[in-house]
Amino acid sequence: MNISIVIDSLKEDLSDVAELGDERAAGVARRLSEMLGSSLRLRILDVLSQAALELSGKLPSGHVEVRLAGQDPEFVYVEDERSDDGGAGEELSARITLRIPDRLKESVEQAATREGISVNTWLVRTIARSVERGAGGPTHRGGRRMTGYGQS
Repeated sequence: MNISIVIDSLKEDLSDVAELGDERAAGVARRLSEMLGSSLRLRILDVLSQAALELSGKLPSGHVEVRLAGQDPEFVYVEDERSDDGGAGEELSARITLRIPDRLKESVEQAATREGISVNTWLVRTIARSVERGAGGPTHRGGRRMTGYGQS
């Protein structure tokens, strides 16, 4: 997606508003416009990264990444490399008793139903994802997190 179009449009809007004032206002608008380009690009990438995280959380498998091709970001779906049960081909034979609040249990059941899978499969998949993400070290889910790779 070409975010330069959005940034250029915002700069043009700022310039149009500045024309309502005097020459000094127009000069300030020009300087602001020049300075805003980089900041706007970063803010848009922040929003796209947050959208990718949100989308990834709603997918039954895989995740969405924001990748840069030059200066243009793109969403890319990356499929997980494991079986539908989240066990990576392992036999599901271990048992565990888990005590959780009724409200959480209801939320888990609703999430599994939305994805059209059993509660057990949903739990195994969710736990496996969490463990996989944690294997590379601590994760940070702050507003400035960006994943992906650059390509020129």
